[in-house]
Amino acid sequence: MTEQQNTVDSMLPVSKLFAYGLQHVLAMYAGAVAVPIIIAQAMNLPVEDLIRLITADLFTCGIATLIQTIGFGNIGGRIPMIQGVTFAAVGPMAMIGAQHGMTAIYGAIIVAGLFTFLVAPFFSRLIQLFPPVVTGTIITIIGINLMPVAVRWMGGGAGSPDFGSFTNIGLGFITFLIVVFTYRFAKGFASNLAVLIGLIGGTIIAMALGVTNFDEVGRAQWVSVIEPFYFGLPTFDLASVFAMIIVMLVVMVETTGDSIAIGELVDKKIGRKELAAIIRADGLSTVIGGILNSFPYTAFAQNVGLIAVTRIKSRFVVAASGVILIFLGLFPKLAAIVACIPNSVLGGAGIAMFGMIIASGIRSLGKVSFDGNHNLMLVAISIGVSMIPLASPGFYAQFPAWAQILLKSGITFGSVMAIFLNLLFNGLNKGDELEAMGRR
Repeated sequence: MTEQQNTVDSMLPVSKLFAYGLQHVLAMYAGAVAVPIIIAQAMNLPVEDLIRLITADLFTCGIATLIQTIGFGNIGGRIPMIQGVTFAAVGPMAMIGAQHGMTAIYGAIIVAGLFTFLVAPFFSRLIQLFPPVVTGTIITIIGINLMPVAVRWMGGGAGSPDFGSFTNIGLGFITFLIVVFTYRFAKGFASNLAVLIGLIGGTIIAMALGVTNFDEVGRAQWVSVIEPFYFGLPTFDLASVFAMIIVMLVVMVETTGDSIAIGELVDKKIGRKELAAIIRADGLSTVIGGILNSFPYTAFAQNVGLIAVTRIKSRFVVAASGVILIFLGLFPKLAAIVACIPNSVLGGAGIAMFGMIIASGIRSLGKVSFDGNHNLMLVAISIGVSMIPLASPGFYAQFPAWAQILLKSGITFGSVMAIFLNLLFNGLNKGDELEAMGRR
């Protein structure tokens, strides 16, 4: 594929769309199903309800991804951004559910989604607060904060009884080597599928070692029906709605950072108009999630690294991921096959993907001047505070619940800190540095 053919609007052959799209799905699957599992456990839901939550989540992930990648009117960024449930909502949803039940969770989600949709054009005005020194810092922070996810996966998954075993670490390392050597020595199409080849190769080796099996595939249903308002019509509690709106404000900050990161990778300017369309899509998808028994939606940062690894810029590749996710939601047996990939194998691929995000951030910062200004301190403090939750997950445990929503996400707090310090040190930058980014 030539550089002229590799653009954000390039349409690839169906076989390549499927292969690249499947690669994105495998990279995000574990994170996509984690939230429904956590909420089901917190609410003590029966297994059949957990299955409904997972299938509804996958189905809505697909719809949300299509809205964001294909777009219609002034909704959707038309960039290769895969959508998934935000982890920022887990704590508030668990608290709302414990106090008011599942219907209150979905009432709060629907109202917060409408709020996000309506404030999108106003929030997008903040795009001028993201000059290169801020965007480069945020991209680096995203990669750093995702790396522990890959490490936990490589150990076997948090809470796993055999976490850190030689088998888990060995499988992760083998997968990592497969990804690296495929990326280095394969040519063209195969090189771009390095992560997919690594995941398949690692899973085959895991099967040979008896680490994984496909018994769950036999027990899974063939077809799942997504029933709107399965838990009952939504109810609306004012405090619950307010808590979810705070979550969506955090989501808008994270979405802005992810959007700019993807825009840089695919050479597409993300200005006010584009950001407003992206945030509207988040809001609409969140409303749909509330109707279909799912959760709030945002960009999945994990997949930003995959774009950096593959160098495939086409939004239609991620649109293909959306179609695959819809099928996984409708046909649980297919989802069960994907779920058989061991965490350790995902971790081996994740090391490469999330490392590429860090490298992309460093590359962006390489274009920033650090002489005669305070940019070095800006980067240092922002990255430093973003790592506090990584070093000590319980560091903010004594803070109010609303503050924890912001502080416990290293990506969000680090991004906010970068924006604040840029205003403090540099003012509202309207000079050459901002114009170079094409902001208006």
